[in-house]
Amino acid sequence: MEFVLIAIAILVVALIAGVGLLVGKGRRTTRLDDDAVTGTTLTRPRPPAPVEEPRPSGATASGLGLPPDTAEAPEVELPPAEPEPGLVFETPPPSAGRLVRLRSRLARSQSSLGRGLLTVLAREKLTEDDWEEVEETLLAADVGLAATTQIVERLRTQTMVLATASGAELRELLVRELTAVLGPDMDRTLGTSRHEGRPGVVLVVGVNGAGKTTTVGKIARVLVGDGKSVVLGAADTFRAAAADQLETWGERVGVLTVRGREGGDPASVAFEAVRTGVEGEVDAVLVDTAGRLHTKSGLMDELGKVKRVVEKVSPVTEVLLVLDATTGQNGVVQARVFTEAVTVTGIVLTKLDGTAKGGIVVSVQRELGIPVKLIGLGEGPDDLAPFEPRAFAEGLVGEL
Repeated sequence: MEFVLIAIAILVVALIAGVGLLVGKGRRTTRLDDDAVTGTTLTRPRPPAPVEEPRPSGATASGLGLPPDTAEAPEVELPPAEPEPGLVFETPPPSAGRLVRLRSRLARSQSSLGRGLLTVLAREKLTEDDWEEVEETLLAADVGLAATTQIVERLRTQTMVLATASGAELRELLVRELTAVLGPDMDRTLGTSRHEGRPGVVLVVGVNGAGKTTTVGKIARVLVGDGKSVVLGAADTFRAAAADQLETWGERVGVLTVRGREGGDPASVAFEAVRTGVEGEVDAVLVDTAGRLHTKSGLMDELGKVKRVVEKVSPVTEVLLVLDATTGQNGVVQARVFTEAVTVTGIVLTKLDGTAKGGIVVSVQRELGIPVKLIGLGEGPDDLAPFEPRAFAEGLVGEL
């Protein structure tokens, strides 16, 4: 009887030991050494135990066959990169003639500005009330007081001509006067070409919501369409989706995007982007900066820091200020503050499609002495165009 009891006891002990062994082998993760205690939520899988099977060729110490305490992993020769099957980059149209092609986008603007002026000027005899209506139409389009006064005075001197002019002559007269106040002699070239062995470096600045990141992507498309090589710098590290958005724009046209961690130092990202552009011998580097509130001096100072850090690698050849055309005269206030932080060399006016605020082009240029170089006339990827005064005036006036 005693032998039976002993045998049963041994059997029970063996069963308990076997169950414990099975439970131990079933675990796949472990707590971090000290991190889990301090509240870190990250967990890592337990490294696999060494096995007797042959190690796969080219394995590293990342858990593919070698134990994690291996001092040195064998060098790995990677095969040459192969393009992703079926991947085709978009081919944007060149910048030449873009504004002419997009002139129809100003159709809704012309109904309140161009056609309104034509209607008044076509009257047989212009009274003081008529001239006041001309002034009101121009001011409502954000042309600005000084430019409005100039246009009205020039038209007044041609009152006799207006009284006998045909519709086509009247349209041409109005186009000519609008073109004159749009600054046809201002330099609107973009600093996006290589100079002295270095790329053109463009900083794109502006307040939140002006369409800055989208504009950087569209500028990249304009440059690629003109046959230039580009690197993008996602220095807007404070807006979670900004880097992803810019990277998507770059991927569409085969452009490299340099980005950092969310909340990182914008100046370091901009520095790295420009350094990459210099080493890659590209034509232009476009740096998207964080949206600034023009009323916050600290943020504006940081923008100046980004420019100083970038220029340790290569000179900044262009600073483009993106303004929302629908903000009207408030855009002029924004521009003044930005010019105090960095030397703005050009204006990009966005959201000009379907708005009666086309005259903001005139007031920005006259009050700041800074040329409008690019305008956005729609939501499409290729709806950004180099600014051409004559074509813009014709678009505002419209067809008869």
